Order: sequence, then C-alpha cells, then structure tokens
Amino acid sequence: MKTDSGQSMFEVLLALFIITLIVVAVVILSTISISNSLFSKNKTLSSKYTQEAVEWLRSQKESDINLFLTNSTDTYCLDQLNFTNQGLCAELEIIPNSIFTRQMVFTNSGNIVSVVVTTSWTDSKGIHQVSTSTDFTDRREQ
Repeated sequence: MKTDSGQSMFEVLLALFIITLIVVAVVILSTISISNSLFSKNKTLSSKYTQEAVEWLRSQKESDINLFLTNSTDTYCLDQLNFTNQGLCAELEIIPNSIFTRQMVFTNSGNIVSVVVTTSWTDSKGIHQVSTSTDFTDRREQ
C-alpha cells in the first residue's frame, strides 16, 4: 500500500496564489493609507497657513487702520506676510520651505472690508485649496 505524504503541485500553486493576493492587498492598503495621511497633513498645514494670514491681517488692522484700509484693495500673493506682492501668485511664489501658495482677495463695501484668504497646493491628485472669508470693520466708526 502506497501512501503519498507531501503536497501536490496544485496545492502549492494555490497556496502561493493566496499568499500573493494577501501581500498585494496589504501593499495597496498601505499605499492608500500613506496617501490619505499625506493629504490630511497638507490640509492641516494649509489651514494653519490660511489662519496665520487672517491673524496677520487682524494685527495689521489693529496697528494702523488707515494703512490697512489703503492696502485692502485688489489681490495679493502672500508668500511672505506683507503687502508688497500685489497680484496673483506665480507658480514659484510659494510659502518658504513649503509646497503651498497663499493669496488674498479684498472686497470693500462701505466700512466693511471683506477678504478671502486661499492657501493651495498641488499633488498627484490635482490642485487642492483651503479658503476662509473674514470681514473687518473700522471700530472707530461705531
């Protein structure tokens, strides 16, 4: 009586196929997880840079309201926090040591200055941005 101990070629190939599927699934899930983590990190940093600009604008308004009102027209690129870079951001006008561009657009209506600050970045999935809108008023008129 002959007894075969061991695995047939079919069983070995089936086991290798199942192991390969599991490894591929783990690699895909890891790649997606890393991509989502990087997006979340960039969105958080973008929100930080946007809020930083709003706080800077608030301090500019509080320190010299007349200068603030003079500068609160048009569009500015905020690669640095100052009013010197008027106009839309060019491709290389990014916040230092980052991948983000930040710009602000002013709208004046009477004694209310509205500003939209937008911070954006580009990755393999396209262009992403975080925006916030803030209204500033001259408290001297109240």
